[in-house]
Amino acid sequence: MKILVVGSGGREHALVWRLARDGHELLAAPGNPGIAAIAACHAVGVGELDALTMLAIREAVDLVVVGPEAPLCAGLADRLRGAGIPTFGPGASGARLEGSKVFAKELFARHGIPTAPFAACTTQAEADAAIDRLGGAVVVKADGLAAGKGVVVAGSADEARAAAAMMLASRPHEPVLIEGKLRGREVSILALTDGTRLEVLAPAEDHKTIFDGDRGPNTGGMGTVSPAWVSDAIVQRIITEVLEPTVRGLAAEGVDYRGVLYAGVMVGDDGTPWTLEYNCRFGEPETQPVLARVRGDLGVVLFGAARGALPVGALTWDPRTAVCVVLAAPGYPEAPRTGEPITLPSATSDGDDDVLVFHAGTAQRDGALVTAGGRVLGVTALGDGVDDARRKAYATADAIDFAGKQLRRDIGARR
Repeated sequence: MKILVVGSGGREHALVWRLARDGHELLAAPGNPGIAAIAACHAVGVGELDALTMLAIREAVDLVVVGPEAPLCAGLADRLRGAGIPTFGPGASGARLEGSKVFAKELFARHGIPTAPFAACTTQAEADAAIDRLGGAVVVKADGLAAGKGVVVAGSADEARAAAAMMLASRPHEPVLIEGKLRGREVSILALTDGTRLEVLAPAEDHKTIFDGDRGPNTGGMGTVSPAWVSDAIVQRIITEVLEPTVRGLAAEGVDYRGVLYAGVMVGDDGTPWTLEYNCRFGEPETQPVLARVRGDLGVVLFGAARGALPVGALTWDPRTAVCVVLAAPGYPEAPRTGEPITLPSATSDGDDDVLVFHAGTAQRDGALVTAGGRVLGVTALGDGVDDARRKAYATADAIDFAGKQLRRDIGARR
């Protein structure tokens, strides 16, 4: 098939790499220097909905896979489907699962999907009352898209009030979500769906904060491990209690959802899954280790989902562990510094695709590879167990050089 992947990050590089390995012809818009090595890149931005639609028509692609959330929320998939192009990614109505955390929480409440108690607040007085009612040390979330950084896990009522005030001031036309704090351990579960059926991918565990030991501000994700720590029994509970009711609930409300359902789930000590939030696209950086382990023709599966006929059971999994370590720019996440030259090792593979380097925020300037985003590269390694995978990933991560490079040293160290 001829497949267009929309986006320019590590997630899109991983998708292009996986689909190219399966023998498909790949295009990307706009792509990045890593993607350009294996796909034809077109200088069309992810926000140029009309130009992306015209590109897909002009190139006569068989399938479009939309990577980022913003164009999905803006209705790119609706436009592409309106032009008769099979598209993997939900329309704007389904993308509200990520585009509005309040919409998602209210959907959970309507369809009995387990989640923390919450309140949607539009004034500081409402936020203060909700913070007091929910116990002070709560979670404060921006309602709209925030690139994974619009969440404050407050340690006190004063911190929660300050976070709510900041979000209300910076986003005056959006509510702020105040949630009760859940206790447990998080897991990321990505599932492919055609609106009826589900193909659940291998679980992953993200490391969200910037510093070792889960300290510092939230980022878009500093590294991931797959498979995660969860048992098969817990995954089955997440499917039964979270994913399946979500698919049924969306369908009942007239949403034709064809794409990824990416659930962030807190698992309590008793194994109960609590839904933290949904993303409407492949996770970043979860996609990198998950796709490093997938076996089977992913393109055929995505094409089936886009056409409403998901082929369940077509994917299998490499039994090894995959660890992804993100290399971030200096100043990330608040104010990343870009334009720094990058030196890559001459060889980035420890065997047959055992170590993969995916570009996330890079650019070519005057013939040199430079940093061009907050998360610059993702190093994903496969190993016989988490310790072997970590060793391989960090060996390559340490061989990559750019000024001010940031990385966590404890990705995969949780037990």
